[in-house]
Amino acid sequence: MAADAGSSALQLPCVFSPKSRQYLALCAQDGRLRIWNTDSKTLQQEYVPSAHLSATCICIAWGPSLCDVSYRSEGPQRKKRKSEAGQVEEKADLLAMGTAAGSVLIYSTAKGALHCTLDGGHSGGVNCVQWHPEDSLLYSGSDDTNIIEWDLQTGKARSKWKADRAAVTSLCVSPDGKLLLSAGQIIKMWDLDTKEVYRKFTGHSTAVTTLRFATTRPPDSNGLYFLSGAAHERLLSVWQVREDGKDKNSVVSFTLTDEPKHIDLVTSNSKEEAVRLAVVCKDGQLHLFEHFLNGPCKKPFSPLCTVQMSDTKDSPAPIPLLAAALRADTQSVLLAYGNHLQPVMEKVEINTAERHVCLTRDVQTSLSLSMETSVSKVKTPIVNAKSRVLVPGLPGHQAPVKGTSQASEKRKKDTDTKEMSIAERLGEIDLSTVSTEKGAPKGTASLQTDNFAVLLVQGLESNDANILNKVFQTRKEMVIKKTVARLPLPAVLPLVEEVRVNFLAVLMVRWLKAVLMHHTSYLASLPDLVTQLGVLYHMIESRVKMFHKLTKLHGKLYLLMTQVGDTMYRNKHNLLLDEDVGLNSTLKVQNALSAHCLNLKLD
Repeated sequence: MAADAGSSALQLPCVFSPKSRQYLALCAQDGRLRIWNTDSKTLQQEYVPSAHLSATCICIAWGPSLCDVSYRSEGPQRKKRKSEAGQVEEKADLLAMGTAAGSVLIYSTAKGALHCTLDGGHSGGVNCVQWHPEDSLLYSGSDDTNIIEWDLQTGKARSKWKADRAAVTSLCVSPDGKLLLSAGQIIKMWDLDTKEVYRKFTGHSTAVTTLRFATTRPPDSNGLYFLSGAAHERLLSVWQVREDGKDKNSVVSFTLTDEPKHIDLVTSNSKEEAVRLAVVCKDGQLHLFEHFLNGPCKKPFSPLCTVQMSDTKDSPAPIPLLAAALRADTQSVLLAYGNHLQPVMEKVEINTAERHVCLTRDVQTSLSLSMETSVSKVKTPIVNAKSRVLVPGLPGHQAPVKGTSQASEKRKKDTDTKEMSIAERLGEIDLSTVSTEKGAPKGTASLQTDNFAVLLVQGLESNDANILNKVFQTRKEMVIKKTVARLPLPAVLPLVEEVRVNFLAVLMVRWLKAVLMHHTSYLASLPDLVTQLGVLYHMIESRVKMFHKLTKLHGKLYLLMTQVGDTMYRNKHNLLLDEDVGLNSTLKVQNALSAHCLNLKLD
């Protein structure tokens, strides 16, 4: 994996070394690159990027060994002895790290230091890096929408071209080194000789974070396949590069429980050989697939086996999986789990005959054993009794480490009380006052988007009109989008059906818009898409046709009301003028009579 996780700032890169899987490279929250030995379970090397480079690591990719390709290094190199040649071939792997500053760092595990820096090419953060399988070339994609082909022998950019209007979030080089896949929201296949677009593939509504070639066959044989995954999408799409160019839609879909975070696969060299796939999702679960790629399949494929991990406490808590690597034997998988600062690596045998496997591990024991035997270049500071420990939090406030007795008593009281049903909770919660903003005042009832998704799924499964009406009453578009994004795939079609039934309601249009934004790929993979959405399409089309007539009617009514208003204004103005004239005449008569009376008195 070429650090597909690097496209998102929330996902930390974590990659196994190719072939031998002897090393695990990852960047933790502290910004340091750590390389762990998967055999001895120890920390092999640690590298802190220079602060002046602003080198926050976004993506990682392992490269070929130094003995295979001649690279430019910093400073003179002495001639290697024959006895050292075997060691260099085994351990001299390079790491390419894309940074937020727009530079690419090449780290040498053989030297334990920075090999060279590739900078001056990108004006935005580097989201993805990919090595050429044969030549001394490296490709990088950035937020500046450009792709750069770097020559490692000179350390300079060999070629640079604009890939898309949006940021380049994922790259992948074909096994023969002749084609390059790039993606933002549109997937493009480039001919590396001419740097021209060979094919385009559309179907994702969000940024593509994963691109991998699934077969090694040439594209002119209709046997070249690749897979893609996007942010906030719970499936992987497989695309076939056809000789006739009729490859606009994905041919196979693999359903997941969450957004894909780490992918490892064993490519297929022939139609008789299946593709093996291991996908670690954002929710920490591992899904194993095995499929023969031979043309389109209408039905989405579920995992052959799903693996979860939990601790051994009385109330088990899930342990997130960070990465997985497939071994030569089909039953063995190398797992990395826990956290990025101190991961646990383990080779496990998984029985794929079982659909769901839950592995229980004592993480604290594993961590303590790993810490005792780990070889670290970081010195542990000596802390005396006078030292102050600063706890993260707001300045001037103390962050309590242990809960107080009052809190424990409160929890005990809460456990003694009778738990309310969902209907009773809905009766006490006013969904019109839902707030997802931070800093909401305490005591006000509010629902988070996770609760909305749970309620919506329960309402769709039980067909409870009360629950559905409560959920559909929300008017906040952001809450609707996040709720639909968190829905599992089996709940998408029932939601679409509910939208179709209540389509006349104004708020249901927002729900339909959110479904089409987040689950377009899943809907496009359904074999009976026309029957599922045909009625809804005709309703939308009739509304669009009626909208033109309503627009004309609105214009006529507006013109008529304007004329009526103008006529009323003129009549009112004329009336006021007539009143003024009458009043003036009356005053003139009164003045004349007064003058006549005065003259009579004088006479």
